[in-house]
Amino acid sequence: MPTYIVKGKFRDGKPYSGERVGANPDEVTNGLRKEGVTVAAIAEKKKGGPKATGKSVPSKLLSIFVRQFSVMIDAGLPLVQCLEILGSQQENPHFAKVIIATRQDVESGLNLADSMRKHPQVFDDLFCNMIAAGEAGGILDTILKRLATYIEKSVKLQAQIKGAMMYPVAVIGIAGLVIGVILWKVIPTFAAMFAGLGAELPLPTKIVITASNLLVHLMPFLVVGAFLIQYAFRQYYATYSGRRMVDGILLKLPIFGDLFRKIAVSKFCRTLSTLIASGVPILDGIEITARTAGNAIVEDALMSVRKSVEGGLTIAQPLKETKIFPGMVVQMISVGEQTGALDAMLSKVADFYEDEVDQAVANMLTLMEPIMILFLGCTVGGIVIAMYLPLFSLISQLS
Repeated sequence: MPTYIVKGKFRDGKPYSGERVGANPDEVTNGLRKEGVTVAAIAEKKKGGPKATGKSVPSKLLSIFVRQFSVMIDAGLPLVQCLEILGSQQENPHFAKVIIATRQDVESGLNLADSMRKHPQVFDDLFCNMIAAGEAGGILDTILKRLATYIEKSVKLQAQIKGAMMYPVAVIGIAGLVIGVILWKVIPTFAAMFAGLGAELPLPTKIVITASNLLVHLMPFLVVGAFLIQYAFRQYYATYSGRRMVDGILLKLPIFGDLFRKIAVSKFCRTLSTLIASGVPILDGIEITARTAGNAIVEDALMSVRKSVEGGLTIAQPLKETKIFPGMVVQMISVGEQTGALDAMLSKVADFYEDEVDQAVANMLTLMEPIMILFLGCTVGGIVIAMYLPLFSLISQLS
């Protein structure tokens, strides 16, 4: 979106000048009006200024930065000084450059939210909108604390997802490596020995030897094919229909589908609760939550909910029609809307589903451990037995 240079006055008569990002001048003017600024002149900034950074930073680093930032602001340090200290102490060189660039923009008269919007790969829409709400309400320290808590919980949730996926991927990878080495190095030795003895091979042994021959002769093609499949999948997933097809399948998987659904519900409730509690308008909050959902099916559902809310409906009614969110979540949101405590109710639902994700991950790992061990044992054991069957036949003939 374009950047606009704005001049105007606050309600108390103090002059205002700075830069704002928006889709058009009306959007910028309306946003400033909500902050108590009367716009006198607005003009689009010419291109050629600082470019947006294209590299992200780890969520853990961002969480530490926000937590330290909130402590400094709460202690009464000036904004520019806080950014200068944080930038000089940051060990990540890319993140340090982003913080220093943000400090320079703030020092030149731009507000903090718009300064951060120049670096969308580091500070996303959720981050910038919460900062803007904190600046407008004069509660930046409180908003930063909420933001730090939100990022910390998001990091924990991501770690749970990685933990759930790590074990089966590791076991399957080790099993594939062991089986590949056996077929590539061990089986050809047995095959040459059987050919020299002229033994009649049983069907399981023929299957294993055929698989070994294919692996040895087709290894380069298999490696290239694996990379091509991975590349094709990424290209397909990058398309509109491909992403929705894959994400829809993920939600319907027998074991993982329920886990992915719980993760989506937890993330939705936590994000929307944090945004509403920070003073972000409900429509903007739903849109930001949809973009950060991480699943195209959930994103489409939330955007349809936003459209219905914009038309005058409550959140609970269109949310129920999506058939993605559990009935309990819809009922809790409905109660929160009726009592005027939607942010608190969403936070409670998020806490509940985060505990559910913990339990689901633990149960899944408990279930998958014997299955993986059984799979590995049967596969390797089956290969060993298949190669010893001809030996048993030869021994019986010799005896």
